[in-house]
Amino acid sequence: MLNLVFDDKIQSMDKVRTRFAPSPTGYLHIGGLRSALYPYALARHAGGSFILRIEDTDQKRFVKGAVESLKTTLSEFGIGWDEYYVQSERTKEGIYKRAAEKLVSTGHAFYCKCLAKNAKSDGYSKELRDPCRNKNYNGGAIKLMVPDGENVSYHDFVLDKEIFWDTSTVSDATLLKSDGFPTYHLASVVDDSLMNISHVLRGHDWMPSTPIHLLVYKYLGNKVPKIGHMTDILDPEGGKLSKRKGSVSCEDLLSEGYLKEAILNFVMLLGWAPKDNSEIMSMDQFIKAFDPNGFQKANPVFNRDKLDWFNGEYIRKLNDEKLCEMFEERNGKFKALETNKKLEITKLVKERIKKISDLDSIAGFFFTEVNLDKKLLGKNFKNHLEDAIEVVESTDDWTLDRLNQKLMDRIKQKGYKTGDFFMDLRIAITGSKFTPPINDSIIILGKNATINRIKKVLGNQTNKY
Repeated sequence: MLNLVFDDKIQSMDKVRTRFAPSPTGYLHIGGLRSALYPYALARHAGGSFILRIEDTDQKRFVKGAVESLKTTLSEFGIGWDEYYVQSERTKEGIYKRAAEKLVSTGHAFYCKCLAKNAKSDGYSKELRDPCRNKNYNGGAIKLMVPDGENVSYHDFVLDKEIFWDTSTVSDATLLKSDGFPTYHLASVVDDSLMNISHVLRGHDWMPSTPIHLLVYKYLGNKVPKIGHMTDILDPEGGKLSKRKGSVSCEDLLSEGYLKEAILNFVMLLGWAPKDNSEIMSMDQFIKAFDPNGFQKANPVFNRDKLDWFNGEYIRKLNDEKLCEMFEERNGKFKALETNKKLEITKLVKERIKKISDLDSIAGFFFTEVNLDKKLLGKNFKNHLEDAIEVVESTDDWTLDRLNQKLMDRIKQKGYKTGDFFMDLRIAITGSKFTPPINDSIIILGKNATINRIKKVLGNQTNKY
């Protein structure tokens, strides 16, 4: 493999070296997490190196704070890097300029002083062939001089097939802009060569750029790394998953109450599967099992129900104290409750929630005033609730078994329908038809609070509880 002529050394590619090269344009998208996770696992599985490279040469799209946000999120998900580079800083060193000028000197690139969309046709399609390619200008943007009638190809190690292009269909792509900043086409190829990247994993939407990159590798005399294009993550409603279609950033999912371990496990299987088809996997297990042959060819769907399932599984792996702490971090009213009561609520909802944020909807009645719609109550609710008060008031042995027994005895004595009785009691206590078991909830809530809530529904008192 030849060295680039601008004095930047390229070492031999003797081990696996992969990279994640995000543009700092906002929060890390769920697809971006996958684009980092797969090359990270590929490198770690082989005992190689993983590089984080910030591709920020498109200054118009740069979002302040995005770089630190990306680094923080990657670290939070346990994706660490061995080397770190920023392309705008490398631009100042002249690395990309020297490469572009070398391509001009060897006749593989040319200076352009016009906008392609305003160029007049001179025998080429204006979308593909720039008229400046034959003007011999000295200065301006630098574009790749793509030959006609040649074939370029590579073997895609994700798709496991050979991909071909006729260069007559490939445009004269801009390599270096007139402001001195490189485009993705030049910067990614130069950096992948200088950083000895052995495997390039990227999204399927970058496939059309590949013939341009293959030509740049060839003209610079550099070895082409193994290239693989991952499948597109699809939105359940159709089309490619997009930031415009809801909460698909990692930060949004975390704020919704998804655990990072669950998100990571979910993303692991969005386009890859282990040989044994197991689903619950830690990062270490994923790295150990990671095999490029496991890449799937069909586009995966971002299935929110599946993510909920993963999250529920990981929530139930937590000990009660840790889950209680998570509830406290999210909800100040919950945090203000007595310690024993918080732990009992945690145990009650642990098997029933899908996200940490579900605490409010499932158990909010424990720590938030209930706004009851009396239309939810049955026609016999007054009799049900009056009997319930009597039972609660007379229950001195405040245990679940005793309360269950006494309420069932009263239901049998009065000939009430069991379902109707407990539904009215549930609604009076919680304001909802859908809650954890009502008798368990009453024991946690306490005798006095339970009596006050029932009396309030009956109109006997107007206190909060």
